[in-house]
Amino acid sequence: MLPDVLITQPQPKSCVDTLKQNFTVHALAGATDPDAVLTEIGDRIRGIAGGKVTASMMERMPKLEIIAASGVGTDSIDVATAKSRGIRVTNTPNVLNDAVAEITIGLMVALSRRLPQADRFIRSGEWLKGQYPLGREIGGKTVGILGLGGIGKEIARRAEAMKMKVAYFGRNEQPVPYRYYGELVAMAQDVDWLVVIAPGGKGTEGLVSREVLQALGPNGMLVNVARGSLVDQAALVDLLVSRGLGGAALDVFDKEPNVPEALLSLDNVVLSPHQGGRSEESREAVGAIVVENLVAHFSGKPLFSPVV
Repeated sequence: MLPDVLITQPQPKSCVDTLKQNFTVHALAGATDPDAVLTEIGDRIRGIAGGKVTASMMERMPKLEIIAASGVGTDSIDVATAKSRGIRVTNTPNVLNDAVAEITIGLMVALSRRLPQADRFIRSGEWLKGQYPLGREIGGKTVGILGLGGIGKEIARRAEAMKMKVAYFGRNEQPVPYRYYGELVAMAQDVDWLVVIAPGGKGTEGLVSREVLQALGPNGMLVNVARGSLVDQAALVDLLVSRGLGGAALDVFDKEPNVPEALLSLDNVVLSPHQGGRSEESREAVGAIVVENLVAHFSGKPLFSPVV
């Protein structure tokens, strides 16, 4: 009998096809009645492909052995409960680095040169009436990166290629040629751009506080490609409306897919539907690692990318 595996988040077709070759596959993602699915097959599930796995879900899967998360972050999984039950958790490190770094630079250019507004300017016929207002270049500016991990370093490399100066904030100083800050407010005061790319979770909730945003100032720009929870969203909206902050490019929000209505009408904001790591190339790579971890586990081989 093939082990039963449950897909909890959408996976690329190549991933699903390969899973079906190795396992008996069930889908929670897209189910009209997820509760009914768990009631019917929960006691048979030995592996999960995806995320969004709570402690209560694990209780309904007594035979669960492994959760192969389809992404770098595991904040949608109750890792503590999994660890206490001896359930292995894996992720897909590094495969999203290029995709997220690319969109970060794209969001910065879109915000500084007002590209969404420029597109609407042409479509609405306004160009026939006169020239479009000037934007600003990112070259020569300083970007402060909150979270200089694998993705943060890729963003830094691309920022340097755009002739930007790079600084970073983190728990510890690293052997990199960028200025290190041990205080986030201090870095926000000194940079033109603040890029948020730290992990989500309770340890980083509200890390970008009102004080940090105020330090960034009326000419400062915020880019969040991490998790909405890292930024005090109420303070962010307030400062964008009052122009206490120069602008923001946001790929993530506090309660996705709900976006504060006040942001929708602002011209100093660029909005993106959490697509940072969602490229065709990255999805295929993520799916391949999800399969690799599940196959390795049930074959008794070392996991490719264990978290716990």
